[in-house]
Amino acid sequence: MEEQRKKRIYSGIQPSGIITLGNYFGAVKNWVELQEDYDCLFCIVDMHALTVRQVPADLRKNSLSLVAMYLACGLDPEKNIIYIQSHVPAHAELNWILNTFTYMGELNRMTQFKEKSQRHAENINAGLFTYPCLMASDILLYQTDLVPVGEDQRQHIELTRDLAVRFNNIYGDVFKVPEGFIPKAGARIMSLQEPTKKMSKSAEDANSYISMLDDPRNIVNKIKRAVTDSEAVVRFDPENKPGISNLMNIYSCITGKDHSAIEAEFASQGYGAFKSTVGEALAESVSAIQVKYNQLMNDKGYLEKLISENADKAAYIASKTLSKVKKKVGFLPK
Repeated sequence: MEEQRKKRIYSGIQPSGIITLGNYFGAVKNWVELQEDYDCLFCIVDMHALTVRQVPADLRKNSLSLVAMYLACGLDPEKNIIYIQSHVPAHAELNWILNTFTYMGELNRMTQFKEKSQRHAENINAGLFTYPCLMASDILLYQTDLVPVGEDQRQHIELTRDLAVRFNNIYGDVFKVPEGFIPKAGARIMSLQEPTKKMSKSAEDANSYISMLDDPRNIVNKIKRAVTDSEAVVRFDPENKPGISNLMNIYSCITGKDHSAIEAEFASQGYGAFKSTVGEALAESVSAIQVKYNQLMNDKGYLEKLISENADKAAYIASKTLSKVKKKVGFLPK
């Protein structure tokens, strides 16, 4: 009896600077748990990063750093394909073809384009507008089953599904129609200073986010300075107590304890004791990752060899889909 193929997962992060706690708990930590049961590709999406002006040397450094961080967080290079987006030209080729199947009205409705246009009013470029087409290309190239994403990317997944169905309706069964996979725990870590907003590395206040490369003592202090409320009761209530609920989410992600267990643990304690416990637990967890990260960054030869080999693996899978697409739309074979 033929062994059933594992479902394929595809996801990626932009190498546009530091990786925050939100990236780790919202994405990478979940990937580590998924790698045992799925066929996974995890990308460093450097092409997406160009929608905002990058310093070339920094982009190269950040891309390699992100590979090291993926591995340090627990992604196994033997079980996953970890590669750089720009190393596989098929992404750009399929992107152009899918551009011609995407309607302007669909792109106009994308809330992320509207938000980013406001933040980068001096550089509202065509790439920022058609970003969802490139994301769709990333996903569809690999016949992806599931895409682990945050809630803010749900619109892009819906467009990807629409494009796959639209193409398939014209040309037959070419693309697998992917599904978004939004983990329940830790999917949305909020700002420490504005807990109604998602944690972001672009925030002006460095106390609002935690970098995975922050000094452990700095992590403890940032948690202590986190905005809470005046009630001084550790209770999960995102609507009325967003700050303390955010810290409870962080503590839950570290320890695996649910909210009711955390409430019971700190039932007779104030916010000071709670923040101290969360800060110390978080600092210890991040420190262990930093040790592995620093070891990997000191062995650039290993990292460069890994991404070169994985680019070939990714390109082999992508070429099968792209060849089929080119044939369907009428391109002459090479």
